Amino acid sequence: MDKATVRAWCFYDFGNSAFAVVFVTVYNAYYANHVVPGDAGADWWAYTVSLSMALVALSSPLLGGIADHAGARKRMLTIYTVVGILTTLCFATVGEGAILLGFALGVIANTAFEGGIVFYNAYLPDIAPPSHHGRVSAHGFAIGYVGSLLALGAAAFLASKGWITAVWGVVAVQWAIGAIPALKYLPKDEPTGMSVKDAAFLGLRRTAETWRSVMGMRDMRRFLLGYFLYMDGVNTVITFAAVYATSELGFSATETISMFAMVQLTALVGSLVMAGPSDRRGPRWAVLKSLIWWTFVVIMAITTGTEGFEYRKPAFWLVAGLAGLGLGSIQAASRAFMSHLIPDGREAELFGFYALCGKTGSIVGPLLLTGLGALLGSLRLGLISVAVFYALGYWLVLGVKDPQAGEDDSLATETTA
Repeated sequence: MDKATVRAWCFYDFGNSAFAVVFVTVYNAYYANHVVPGDAGADWWAYTVSLSMALVALSSPLLGGIADHAGARKRMLTIYTVVGILTTLCFATVGEGAILLGFALGVIANTAFEGGIVFYNAYLPDIAPPSHHGRVSAHGFAIGYVGSLLALGAAAFLASKGWITAVWGVVAVQWAIGAIPALKYLPKDEPTGMSVKDAAFLGLRRTAETWRSVMGMRDMRRFLLGYFLYMDGVNTVITFAAVYATSELGFSATETISMFAMVQLTALVGSLVMAGPSDRRGPRWAVLKSLIWWTFVVIMAITTGTEGFEYRKPAFWLVAGLAGLGLGSIQAASRAFMSHLIPDGREAELFGFYALCGKTGSIVGPLLLTGLGALLGSLRLGLISVAVFYALGYWLVLGVKDPQAGEDDSLATETTA
């Protein structure tokens, strides 16, 4: 394992995490409250996020296959990175009333960010042996959370001074600084003798075949379905945290940003704490323990959020901090677990399906939470649906053999559940 390559891979997360956190906090508020007139800002923001997630979910398996077949993984990562950085800079051109421009740039930038993660993740099996996947994955997320904290602090300062256009320049520069070492030191593309055009046609033909292949791998199938369910729950909690804090608890904008900063800090701690155990005991163990933790967090959120409870606001700060600990551990462990299940030569292709499950899960959960919340008369009670997702995900992952734990040395090709 080449340490310089591993450090470069981890440092990429330092850069692109700046975009991730500023996009969902500063650009979200700026676009919804200042660019879009009236009360339609939340709707336009929902369209922006949903369309970008759908584009990534639908394209990732195909583009991942192209990267593998044509030996173009690094080229694809470079393209997505450059497009994301340039589009972020273009946010400076979005002024009041520029609804369509802000929408289009938001979709492109978020698609570039999320799509690039597919090819970035696919390098994990190449740069580290299976015995180190857990800690390398965790260190990547940990460095990413450091980047998030720095970017969030800089953005909050600049926005408070009214220098909103400078925010996008800072984010773009940080993304570029983080990407340069990775694009330099990550393994070069190995020519396969197939052009990108031919690989695209092959990818189109093989997408359905790959889907059938994934469905035929018992462990892969169970893990991806479990990942879809439990990450649906995790993403739903994160998505509605700010909404609940501001609408139900009266958090100010400064308090909301501070809460997100605290979540990044505790997520950093969570990813590092679980790094060693994930390798020693296997990533399945880490995922299962993280799901137990998340269930505890949701139960706390439901019970302490009861109207009339005197300490609702302080309790929510505690819940948010505990959620951050679970966020860091489950993200790192899930990526490490997926890397153990992928056959050589299919990393980008199957991490594309991993992205498909993660991104489509970001659509279903919020709908169920708001629907159940409306039925029960409380958004807080809608979190019951999230607890169900964690329980189902736990059951599915529990039945997956973990090669790192010595349970299975090869991919299972059984078709039994």
